[in-house]
Amino acid sequence: MKMNYNKMNLLNSFLIKLPTPSNISYWWNFGSILGLCLSIQLISGIFLSMHYSPNINSAFESVIHINRDVNYGWLMRVIHANGASMFFFFMFMHTGRGLFYGSFLKKKVWFSGTLIMLILMGTAFLGYVLPWGQMSFWGATVITNLMSAVPYLGLTLVNWVWGGFSVENPTLNRFFSLHFIMPFILTVLILIHLIFLHEKGSSNPLGLKNKIDKISFHPYFSIKDLFGFLLTLLVFSIILFKTPFLFNDPENFTPANPMVTPPHIQPEWYFLFAYAILRSIPNKLGGVLALLMSILIILSLPFTMNSKFKSLGMYTHKKILFFMFISTFILLTWIGAKPVEPPYIVTAQFLTIMYFLYFMLIPINWKFMK
Repeated sequence: MKMNYNKMNLLNSFLIKLPTPSNISYWWNFGSILGLCLSIQLISGIFLSMHYSPNINSAFESVIHINRDVNYGWLMRVIHANGASMFFFFMFMHTGRGLFYGSFLKKKVWFSGTLIMLILMGTAFLGYVLPWGQMSFWGATVITNLMSAVPYLGLTLVNWVWGGFSVENPTLNRFFSLHFIMPFILTVLILIHLIFLHEKGSSNPLGLKNKIDKISFHPYFSIKDLFGFLLTLLVFSIILFKTPFLFNDPENFTPANPMVTPPHIQPEWYFLFAYAILRSIPNKLGGVLALLMSILIILSLPFTMNSKFKSLGMYTHKKILFFMFISTFILLTWIGAKPVEPPYIVTAQFLTIMYFLYFMLIPINWKFMK
């Protein structure tokens, strides 16, 4: 009885009676929606793994078998494939909200969130290789080859990841194992992320440290989260049943063939902004470093930005800079899907400069124009 009582107290303090700023808006819904996305991916992924064969001779056929022969296998397949896109869309929205409203000043939360983003990207890349279509194979070949840019150890690292001298059966096996394990690591990190968040509570649109104007999470914000869940599931269902292959590359409906290179190799849409940055740097090592920095640079914000009001929404000039950054991100995503030829090369280089310039300008702007 005492243990159950302690559990109830923990639940009350952790979720039901959690003190929450009274002025947070629907922009704060994305965190809970990401939890929904993770649940969908975990459940659908476990069902798919029961029928998937991690062998280069049968992987593509096993995906066809899931689609055609397994009861509701087609549904699990499109849920998992489109669920990844939904996951990344809400992750970008969640991160953008954090940038706009100054959530990066909660350092533990921001650092753990960035680590979650990196692991999620790794998990998604590993999963994209598993269907063993043309784009899966060549995407794996191109991305893993980036490690060859590491001085002295590059070729050894590539061969170690491949398990041989090319992307072959050992590569697919280890990618499947890692893709299965990493979501559970992700779940633990998300729980740590929540614990850090609940240490000091959520941020708010004004960015002020307010210990008085707070109300309990339930029912005021649990209702908002429920509304967010229903709206998300409605839009997700429309995509699933109307255009289930909207985000799939046509090349991936062809079995992997090492002898035939697709005319244009590109990753999924959620990696295109980083892919465009990678391609815009003529030097291979420089491109890899720029690729890593496109994500890691957000870790600099807790140290470079400081103000009484944490939210960018308090200043028009800062909002203009922020929306210019969002436009740059969208344009980089568009450029990443284009072939490496004029005028896209120069445009990508210009947008890459604009992308990194934001993280240099906004702290200066924050300091001298607040």
